[in-house]
Amino acid sequence: MEKNQHVIGYLPDERPPIWKLLLYAIQQVIVMFPATVAVALITDFHISTTIFASGLATLCFIFVTGKKIPLYYGSSFSYIAAIAGLMGSEALLGASLNEKIAVAQFGIVMSGFVSIAAGLIVKQFGRDSIEKILPASITGSIAMVIGLTLAGVALSDAASVSGAIYAPEAQSASTTNLAWVVSLVTLLSTIIFSVYLKGFLGQLPLLLGPILGCITAFIIKLATGINLFKVLPETASSGIFALPVFTLPKPTLAAVVAIMPIAIATIPESTAHVFQLDIYVNDLARKKNSSKTYDIADRLGQNLIGDGIGDIVAGFIGGPAGTNYGENISAMAITRVFSIPVLIAASIIAMIISCFSPLINAIYAIPTAVIGGLEVYLFGAIAAQGIAIMVEKKVDLFSAKNIAIIATIMVIGLGGQYAFGGNIPFFGVEVPCVAGAAIFGILLNLFLSIGEKKKSEA
Repeated sequence: MEKNQHVIGYLPDERPPIWKLLLYAIQQVIVMFPATVAVALITDFHISTTIFASGLATLCFIFVTGKKIPLYYGSSFSYIAAIAGLMGSEALLGASLNEKIAVAQFGIVMSGFVSIAAGLIVKQFGRDSIEKILPASITGSIAMVIGLTLAGVALSDAASVSGAIYAPEAQSASTTNLAWVVSLVTLLSTIIFSVYLKGFLGQLPLLLGPILGCITAFIIKLATGINLFKVLPETASSGIFALPVFTLPKPTLAAVVAIMPIAIATIPESTAHVFQLDIYVNDLARKKNSSKTYDIADRLGQNLIGDGIGDIVAGFIGGPAGTNYGENISAMAITRVFSIPVLIAASIIAMIISCFSPLINAIYAIPTAVIGGLEVYLFGAIAAQGIAIMVEKKVDLFSAKNIAIIATIMVIGLGGQYAFGGNIPFFGVEVPCVAGAAIFGILLNLFLSIGEKKKSEA
């Protein structure tokens, strides 16, 4: 009991001292940055606008949910194929980049209403209504799929010098080896810091690890002349201050058809994140001997509404569609810092970074190998949290029904990623693998639940 009283961590309604708060917030921004910026790079959205939109959408989410749910909003990978397909379609040939983004924005804004509608249903009929459709066997499996479908991205980044200042046309074995050195230093130092550091420093592994990785890359540059830091894009501003590029949505039916349905896939993802968060926050509360119970899982409806409003806000100013971030939940679970004030500070810092060219350029220049080393840990932690959901909810893994649901979700999600590059060709339709796995799991669960109540009563 005495040991429990010395557990270090911050619950959602607790605020660290200002200097600690700022360091925790910077850590959250760094954790958010790789995936959020990756989506912008893949879809051709403006990087500074994307970062600004993530911060603004997070602030809106936090205040819409009454400052009760500590989640960070970032760009979602689920929308990449739909957005990229729309922006590359024949209908937009010859259009400028901003015109293409404006068309995609309308679909993103409309997708927000799907999440809001789901949230209103949950608020009207209760959390049990969504748990019947999305039990832990589904939400846990989806969380694992989300983490594991990104495994290829993590390892590719870890071994990559793509975008580096020194990046020969054909990446040689020696430069690949140097990339592995940097990514392994980042990964192992982050793990060692999270396991062995105690006290305040033990809550900053995801900041200290990448710093050590960047130091390693700098030493390699001095010793070999090979510069693994990324070259800045031609559009990078050389000044001190530059506002993000804001664009307004352009209403088109094509954008609604292409992008709006993808929001269905983010509902299980968002639900899984809420359940993960509820488990970790209340576990910390018990270890700190707090008499307070945090009803985060019961606020699922608020979460979905906040998620939808985040999409509307981000889409309206020119940011990609998003969702609350598993990476940031991993960071909070590892560091035990679930403080709402920290996330508010992180949101403001992200918005400031998006307006100051030297800061955005410095973060952009972080070696891909450093990001890859961090991704190995974070993406794996997302998958591990899926297991935690099923363990916490006591999912019967010997049940034929649960085995069928988990098995099909895992194979469809992972198989779709690695066999078809993330989009499964199905009767002439390109179905995103996470969305396809989630929809199939939901329908299979509903089908196998027919007559289940009558059997239990008998």
